[in-house]
Amino acid sequence: MTELHGSVLASLGTAIVSGERAEGEVLTLEGLCTAYAVSRGVAREAVRVLESMGLLASRRRVGITVQPRAAWNVFDPRVIRWRLDGSDRVAQLLSLSELRTGIEPVAARLAAIRATPEQCRRLAVAVSDMTVHGRAGELEAYLVADQRFHRTLLEASGNEMLAGLGDVVTEVLGGRTHHGLMPDRPNPEAIALHEAVALAVRNQDAATAERDMRSIIEEAAAAMAELRD
Repeated sequence: MTELHGSVLASLGTAIVSGERAEGEVLTLEGLCTAYAVSRGVAREAVRVLESMGLLASRRRVGITVQPRAAWNVFDPRVIRWRLDGSDRVAQLLSLSELRTGIEPVAARLAAIRATPEQCRRLAVAVSDMTVHGRAGELEAYLVADQRFHRTLLEASGNEMLAGLGDVVTEVLGGRTHHGLMPDRPNPEAIALHEAVALAVRNQDAATAERDMRSIIEEAAAAMAELRD
């Protein structure tokens, strides 16, 4: 049932965020059972999860209704992933980059004040792995290291709200790679900036950590904008 539930959830979620299932459209459990060849229990569970994301709403005498974008939980990693699977993925990535501009430089500044020795070590290891895999053009392995770097930085901020955005940033980075919005070989300047942030955090240089993290995000946004244009 878990596999079927996941399949229905992803298929229906993607259909909603792409507009295939239009805002205001009324669905029924029977219709979903037929469309996806699943039991009522599986369809009901998928609807329940999509309700928690704000994509659907169930009301007596109305039915299951597709909700407007304003109601969506846009920070849910699954919603982000489904939106990145759609045709407006570059616009979504640019929107998320604007969000990152507001949170990651702040996280870097705080990390320079609060990071533990173990977190500093993890940042350094992540940069080392990024360097090795970047030179080899191993994008998937590079992505794993890049995601580890940014998640560690958010955790090192010591702020649970910032740390809670780790999944959001992970999906942004994954979306760039999986949808061909990364160069064949990562930009060495971007890797050097990651190294500079790690060093600034270790040296407790808050101003430099904040400045260089902002440069990382601006470089990524500029690269995506160039691909879009």
